[in-house]
Amino acid sequence: MKTSIVTLLLLVAAGTACAQSSPVGLWKSIDDKTNKERSLVRITEAAGVISGRIEKRLDPDAKADDVCGKCADDRKDKPLQGLEIIRGVKKTDGEDNRWDGGHILDPEDGKTYKVRLTPADGGKKLDVRGYFGAPLLGRTQTWIRVE
Repeated sequence: MKTSIVTLLLLVAAGTACAQSSPVGLWKSIDDKTNKERSLVRITEAAGVISGRIEKRLDPDAKADDVCGKCADDRKDKPLQGLEIIRGVKKTDGEDNRWDGGHILDPEDGKTYKVRLTPADGGKKLDVRGYFGAPLLGRTQTWIRVE
């Protein structure tokens, strides 16, 4: 009986550790220039593809009816609340802890960038690197896991 309980606890702990090493979850985005909290972003996975939407804006000056007026694609003039800002990200082959291949939108300027997502600190943080061309040509924000 004790062996069964210990085995069950180890399986639950292993499952939790695997889930935490994934970018899937709710994240607090932190602006890398001002260190201010910007929004809560819900990252989900469907059929091996990661996407992320703004679930809640944290900026006290944000207006509920703000839209992505500078976006140039299908997100143009869409409300920022609920806006999909991460698209098409997949787990990197041969890497245990990296997702890339997709794009991230900066709703402030409407520009899209290639993106790399790397969970850090045991899954408590997420390094979000937006870049042009090669990952060396970009910048990284560190988001904090909320759930």
